Amino acid sequence: MYKLLLVEDDSEISELVLKHLTTEGFLVTAAKDGERALDEFYKNTFDLVLLDIMLPKVNGKEVLRKIRENSTVPVIIISAKDSELDKILGLELGADDYITKPFSLNELNARINAALRRISYYKNPVIKEKRVQRGDLILDIDNYQIIKNNIVIDLTSKEFEILKLFLENPKKVFTKAQIFSSIWEDDFMNDENTVMVHIRRVREKIEDNPSEPKYIKTIWGIGYKLGDIV
Repeated sequence: MYKLLLVEDDSEISELVLKHLTTEGFLVTAAKDGERALDEFYKNTFDLVLLDIMLPKVNGKEVLRKIRENSTVPVIIISAKDSELDKILGLELGADDYITKPFSLNELNARINAALRRISYYKNPVIKEKRVQRGDLILDIDNYQIIKNNIVIDLTSKEFEILKLFLENPKKVFTKAQIFSSIWEDDFMNDENTVMVHIRRVREKIEDNPSEPKYIKTIWGIGYKLGDIV
């Protein structure tokens, strides 16, 4: 049974989502403010966090920052703020996905299940001890790691999947739409900005000089591909 942390200060929304997810078979812990959310997160182990941004006591952005200091657990932001800037900021802070209110429970299910399928796959890969090396980067699927110069790089689940996509397909050029479809597995949204934000975050973690990337190259007018690394 997957354990979810639901952080939502609107009692009506919280009760509705809690009841629905419990019916779907999830074990859900609810918190109505950021302080309680962090207390629950530090005391327990969760498979996924649903996080509102506008929270009392400690706001959602600070909660997300604290979570990312210690964990790569999938975080889905649920927020009434639907501007492009708000979505980009949430993703920049380390969220894996962003869903705006009002949302359907079916959409929420799809996003949660997609995130959990990815985590389950990487924790229990079909191919054991698989390693792919491109230049200084080593993709270790068995241990869900990217290693550079013998140092494990701290990546979120989606950052890992994006880099895995390129490392396993070194000659292929991917459009933003193809990347989104492959990584998010989502029929509800096709957001090129989401891809661009994640690519930038990956570059900041793996490139010697993110402004002159050699691992993930931009193919202007098309998308991205793995650089010609040995």
